[in-house]
Amino acid sequence: MMKMSEITEICKKIKIVISDVDGVLTDGGVYYSEKGESLKKFNVKDGMGVELLHNKNIKVILLTRENSKIVQMRGEKINADKIILGIKNKFDELEKLKQEFNVNSKEISYIGDDLNDLEIMSSVGFAGTPFDGHQKIKEVSDYICEKRGGHGAFREFAEIIIENGDKNE
Repeated sequence: MMKMSEITEICKKIKIVISDVDGVLTDGGVYYSEKGESLKKFNVKDGMGVELLHNKNIKVILLTRENSKIVQMRGEKINADKIILGIKNKFDELEKLKQEFNVNSKEISYIGDDLNDLEIMSSVGFAGTPFDGHQKIKEVSDYICEKRGGHGAFREFAEIIIENGDKNE
């Protein structure tokens, strides 16, 4: 993990926060009925984290392997700048996003929790994980949240970026 002085320098450059969904914005649990996926629980504090980032002109992108109408609806509700569903290779998507938003890797942060996030997390300027993220993800993370996925981890990560990005301006 980085020292706070290093985090401050990195956070000043962040223009985009990319977030995984299941395990970050949710606790990873899914409720099923005989009709299939029916419910996911999101934390409203994370939605406020998106708003706080927007207030600092930082874009928020949701990036997930899941192809879920529920995630689409939640992303729209919290005004995510982009919602990308059904992505198997997140690293390939990172390259497209860098071009689309005209940013480099150092200007992007990512919060994820599981092995499919490993490559993208190793390629951005600032990487974080919820407290209950996979051990290998914790090893590549610059910041490990005190909160678990679905319990305000995204909000905590957003506040770290905002608070440290505002220093020495």
